[in-house]
Amino acid sequence: MNPAGLPTLEALHSRGDAQASLHHQAASAARSRFGRNVFVRAVVEISNYCRENCHYCGMRRDNRNLTRYRAHFEQLAELLIHHRPSSVTDLNIQAGEDPVAVREVALPLLRALRRETNLGLSVCLGNLNHGLYAELKEAGASFYILKFETALPPRYAEFEAPGSLELRVEHIRHLAATGWAISSGFIAGLPGQTDSELLANFKLATELPLRGCSVSPFIPGDETPLCGSPQADIDLTLNCMAALRLMRPDWAIPSVSALNLAEPGSGYRRGLRTGANLVTINLTPSDIRANYLLYKRDRIIMTEGKILTAIAEEGLTPSKQSLADFCRASKSNGAHNPLPDPQPVASERRY
Repeated sequence: MNPAGLPTLEALHSRGDAQASLHHQAASAARSRFGRNVFVRAVVEISNYCRENCHYCGMRRDNRNLTRYRAHFEQLAELLIHHRPSSVTDLNIQAGEDPVAVREVALPLLRALRRETNLGLSVCLGNLNHGLYAELKEAGASFYILKFETALPPRYAEFEAPGSLELRVEHIRHLAATGWAISSGFIAGLPGQTDSELLANFKLATELPLRGCSVSPFIPGDETPLCGSPQADIDLTLNCMAALRLMRPDWAIPSVSALNLAEPGSGYRRGLRTGANLVTINLTPSDIRANYLLYKRDRIIMTEGKILTAIAEEGLTPSKQSLADFCRASKSNGAHNPLPDPQPVASERRY
């Protein structure tokens, strides 16, 4: 790490003994803060409708080959209240950017789960208006996932990511200022990504009021404009994860399922070795999840069995405390500077 606490290019591109040392330091930093505990979260993907057009995502609005769906609240409530895996302490509700699904599925589901369970509740629902953010929080969610993907505004615009980078950052700051715990993240190995762009991602992450941050390897998604682009180097991705852990030992850093696409069979466990402390079990009903097209049609579904095996084989333990409870108990809000008062978000959508 450099004097500013950011990773060096030498570390991000390290291999061999230097890489092994980097990953060992990152794992040790995680163990010093969390012991050997790993948070176990479930995810349900409630809708693949999306009003955005991100070049790296198969659910982009211009994909006319995708069968669109919105899950039924009743089906998900029955599954999550009565039949969820016993290891799960947190639940993430995820969708394309679809305000209809927020109102018709996410909000009633959150209310039911808050009433019937003690799960920590998070959402990943994109840029919404202030009113919907407030409703989601009132319904019981406490953690919002809103990734910035790339820290350079021209590149953000090039990939038609939601709104503008400035707007995305304003939403992250508004959410934090109104009491949410925030996780963000970026993509390693985007087509044309330079070293300066890669370093900018770390700088932006340190400037935001975050409780967690992810790094996903670029996977050329089916039915996207980038389908013919080269896949990200998993070693670069893992080095980025290790650098994040050394930057912020207290952050929630997930081992994302895309690691197993980048390196089938071992990528996920390698993520745990770099200091990741969050894993996710996919509970989306099988009749709809094939159309939740983030990357490939042929998805790698992380079941409870796969997750618990990976945790055990790395000498780790499923946490009995939820991530939401951990964040509530922690004194730090993840920000380096006091949060500003909530400000109106420019060009805020009213639906």
